[in-house]
Amino acid sequence: MKKVHLIGCLVLCMATLLTGCGKGKPTSIKPGKSSTATGLKYNTGKPKEGQFAVRKFKGQPDGPNLVFIEGGRHVMGSQEEDLLTARDNLERTVTVASFYMDETEVANIHWLEYLQFAKDSGQQYYEEALPDTLVWAAELAFNDPYIDHYLRYPGFRFFPVVGVSWKQAQNYSIWRTEAVNRVLAMKNGNKEEKQMAKDGSGRIPLESGVVLPGYRLPTEAEWEYAAKAMVGTQYLDENNDYQRIYPWDGHSLRNPYGRQMGMFLANFKRGRGDYAGIAGKLNDGAMITDWIYAFPPNDFGLYNMAGNVNEWVEDVYRPLSFEDVQDLNPVRTDGKYLVRSNPDPLRKKTVDYVDDVKMYDKTNFTTLIDNKVRVYKGGSWKDVAYWLAPGTRRYLEEDSSTSTIGFRCAMIRAGSNK
Repeated sequence: MKKVHLIGCLVLCMATLLTGCGKGKPTSIKPGKSSTATGLKYNTGKPKEGQFAVRKFKGQPDGPNLVFIEGGRHVMGSQEEDLLTARDNLERTVTVASFYMDETEVANIHWLEYLQFAKDSGQQYYEEALPDTLVWAAELAFNDPYIDHYLRYPGFRFFPVVGVSWKQAQNYSIWRTEAVNRVLAMKNGNKEEKQMAKDGSGRIPLESGVVLPGYRLPTEAEWEYAAKAMVGTQYLDENNDYQRIYPWDGHSLRNPYGRQMGMFLANFKRGRGDYAGIAGKLNDGAMITDWIYAFPPNDFGLYNMAGNVNEWVEDVYRPLSFEDVQDLNPVRTDGKYLVRSNPDPLRKKTVDYVDDVKMYDKTNFTTLIDNKVRVYKGGSWKDVAYWLAPGTRRYLEEDSSTSTIGFRCAMIRAGSNK
């Protein structure tokens, strides 16, 4: 035993010598006591004049409701037949960096919490934050109970909020970032940061390491990547043995396993006039929206990435986005991008994309496309199965809302090149 132990120690020592004589290289979490560039000592405690402050950092804090999505290669586009012949979702290989996404859709209770704090920002801000409950109204349907009760009645607390526009979702994301970071600063910040969080005064420094990057809407590429969850198909190597039409395996909409065999895996419209099935044996179990934790999660642990409600994403809609956008972290924002031009490096010049807004004549009502329409994805309780495929895409004006569109937030994975 001693001989074996001695041999093991020798092997370990040789390995240590070959990897840097036993001294670990500095990392973000363990930067060392002094600068590798100047040799000057870091200040890791109370502020001292003439010393560079390097705070303790344990990694990006956990954000409420967020699930880590490991990035990688992804084939965007629909695996379904293009029934509408839109040709706006042709397959293209892209790479998406690791990020975080909400486990569930943002629910009514979350929005009511937001409205409570919106009152403190003035009447106008509060009114602009109110969802449009009249999205449930229909001339030839008795949806009055949803108009009056869906948002505020306690029984609907954990159902997805609807009647929210893309702009309202953006404002919610900004407020949520501030609210979460105040909580984190109170728990982990220094005396000054705790006071800032308590008073709501000033920006809590991101470089402190105790607060999070901003909550935001996911890009279309991120959303589609997270919905398909191809991570669940990787067994031996980097080859994708098959693609997915929906956020689960197989070509069926029904669960093929266990006690739930034969039950639908999403909340959608089964056919003309059929939203849930027959009384006594309801199948998808919901005439309208459903509990945000209903149905099994996908392989990333995300609920209702197909059905229940469609979800807003960041991107401006263009039918030719798959030709224009970059193949690393693709996104289409306002239809233009900025470049620096010489000789003045601070002067900015706008350069058009290939699929520019000038190609679309919205003024004369020949199209609905401009830089104010945003993509939504995922299918809803009111959509047929075709729209459950993550690659399908539709669009709506960013200040509009419906009873079938909600959203969930995303966040970058900071300090990572993966």
